[in-house]
Amino acid sequence: MDDVPLLEIRDLEKTYEDGYRAVRGVSFTLEPGMLVGLIGPNGCGKSTMMKCINRLHDPTAGEILIDGESVLDKKPGEVAKKVATVPAELRGSFGLTVFETVMLGRYPYLKNVWWEPEEDEEMVMDALRKFGVDHLKDRAVGALSSGERQRVLIAKAYVQNPRLMLVDEPTSHLDMKYKLDVMEYLDAMVKKDMTVLVAEHDISLMARYCDRCIIMRKGEIVDIGDPKKVITPELIRKVYEVDASVGFDDEGELFVLPKRYHSDHGTL
Repeated sequence: MDDVPLLEIRDLEKTYEDGYRAVRGVSFTLEPGMLVGLIGPNGCGKSTMMKCINRLHDPTAGEILIDGESVLDKKPGEVAKKVATVPAELRGSFGLTVFETVMLGRYPYLKNVWWEPEEDEEMVMDALRKFGVDHLKDRAVGALSSGERQRVLIAKAYVQNPRLMLVDEPTSHLDMKYKLDVMEYLDAMVKKDMTVLVAEHDISLMARYCDRCIIMRKGEIVDIGDPKKVITPELIRKVYEVDASVGFDDEGELFVLPKRYHSDHGTL
């Protein structure tokens, strides 16, 4: 099993009923123990691809394998033991507390519908402490700040004990402090047997934290590699139609400074 990728995508396609091809022939592999950034403009296929991986969407063609096994013939509960998802925002908390919300992450493993085993409760409390929200365990999730809710969602995914965690735009509603806070938590979660795939718009943030970046445009992969090597002014212009300065600060961290927008119809 050592030579089997944690995640393997083969010629993945997703075409909607209206004929729109959201994902076009995407293929790549990911090894365990990595924090991977998935970047690209709105509508490039990032979220659609992630929804195919966690089986929220059925792909039109292609194959998705985790540890060498296809997920396409597995039931949602089976997939949830391998893949956990952190959505961009929490919808419909239904008055659940923080503790109850995180406990939902143990649902794929529960054998009794009516109560949770003591070991699951201990695992949830451990996760609440790990992500700094244990003091909020009895608070309604809907009453939390954006940063607190994001940490609760990460804790919920964490207790699923997944091999692959899919995180969709975790910092989109957060200020600078909480952007760094969430990324630090995600970085700390990467283990030798788990990989985290993060879809995010903040390229500089991805370059700082990620071991590898996957860059998408119009449903296809443009490049994959070390963000400090593959993110260039030429790539930014190709993917985003934007002129940008790409440089490194005094600590060797990459930054991207957008300058002007280009299109076939001229500069606005």
